[in-house]
Amino acid sequence: MSVVSQTHALRQLVETDATWRLLRADNAPVIAALLSEHLGGENRRLPAEELYERVDHDLDALRAHGLDLPQSGQGYCAEWRKSGFLTRRPAEEARGETFELAPGALAAIRILEQLEAPRQTVTESRLASIGVQLGQLAIETDPDATRRLEQLHAQRDRLDAQIERIQAGELDTLDPARALERVRDILAQAEEIPSDFARVRAEFENLNRDLRARIVESDDTQRSVLDEVFRGVDLIADSDEGRSFAGFSALVLDPAVGAAFDDDIARVLTRDFTAQLTPAQRRYLRRFIGTLKDHSGEIHEVITTFARGLRRYVQSQDYQRDRVLRGLVRKALAAGVDASTHIKPYQPTGLHLDLSAVALGSIGGIRFHDPADLDATEPIVEHVPGIADLAALRALARETEIDFAELITNVNALLAGASECTVAEVLARHPATQGVASVVGLLTLAANQGVAVDGIETVHWTGVDHPPRAADIPIHRFTGRLL
Repeated sequence: MSVVSQTHALRQLVETDATWRLLRADNAPVIAALLSEHLGGENRRLPAEELYERVDHDLDALRAHGLDLPQSGQGYCAEWRKSGFLTRRPAEEARGETFELAPGALAAIRILEQLEAPRQTVTESRLASIGVQLGQLAIETDPDATRRLEQLHAQRDRLDAQIERIQAGELDTLDPARALERVRDILAQAEEIPSDFARVRAEFENLNRDLRARIVESDDTQRSVLDEVFRGVDLIADSDEGRSFAGFSALVLDPAVGAAFDDDIARVLTRDFTAQLTPAQRRYLRRFIGTLKDHSGEIHEVITTFARGLRRYVQSQDYQRDRVLRGLVRKALAAGVDASTHIKPYQPTGLHLDLSAVALGSIGGIRFHDPADLDATEPIVEHVPGIADLAALRALARETEIDFAELITNVNALLAGASECTVAEVLARHPATQGVASVVGLLTLAANQGVAVDGIETVHWTGVDHPPRAADIPIHRFTGRLL
């Protein structure tokens, strides 16, 4: 590509690419910080009202530091949606809408994170990973059976030699610094996958839109898409994007792969060098497969919804109506072009067009403002401030919040004498002081920092109204010290 053509391509990207648009926005630091804080972490989707409230709260703090931010949270979210930074979707579980980051905004935030904290890429672990993948690719794509057998024999010889050294007592473990470098490299690669899910979903949305456009715009002599849908061909799943995602999803949903992955993570997190990881990084590793399964299920739902919608669109003959509407719109545009040569745009046409949506309301719903509603009916009592009682405040906090500090201490105390323990074993040694809230707190810790295994166990506790209670819960094991 020549410099001229590349320049024109990049100039087009400046106008159309959301990543570039965010990076060159006047308030880019504010936009990136707000979107990263509320939608760039583990929770990547929020109800619209909740996002407005959170953004409003942060805007107040930013204004207090002298930043000029005239709009409300709702106004900025609407602006970011128009700019392609946010994607708005109908909520699945309740009425309303949700917001999530668009792929372009995710890419911009990752670029800024790299600028803020440059990540070392020239590492031994990354080179070793590339070398392993390249060697495996060379073996699996080699059409020469003899050469392929030689490579496999050499690989087996290396493994045999390694087994012999271990059996002879020559057990060399990886240096902690290099091990930490590798696990951080793995984390960096793992954190890129959620961004790819957003891009995959956007690709399927574009594919669905493109297929519908081809159905409407193709005439009877070019009805290949229409014929394939009538024959029952799933064009979404059979596309290049659909086949690529199906391979990825099959691997994620493979129970053997998931179990092996969870076991490997559990063993790695028991190593001493992982103590230098942050709690968020440890939690991300523990929930990695679960996160991939959640995202894969969501993409599967999108594919199924698009495929059903496309089939229904064709079978109901709705595309015929859209073709007629498209023809009328084109005729109107052509007539407008012809009329533009002799009619000014501001010339009155004499036509009156009623809006299709009008807000209607009953006059009985109007309520008059009564100033007396705001009058204080009781005398104002002045309370004299005093010194807070720390013990009373702690007791008050325990009535409304789960005491995670106590639960973590209990679990770590039990792990000091055992390699692992379950929620029921923790409660048997340290009874629930907050009733069912302690049980819920332990299950939350187990879900975030423990390992789920097959089976059911019974937990016992005493309720705040004193009768003993019990419940059957899935077994979770704590395998490492909680943070």
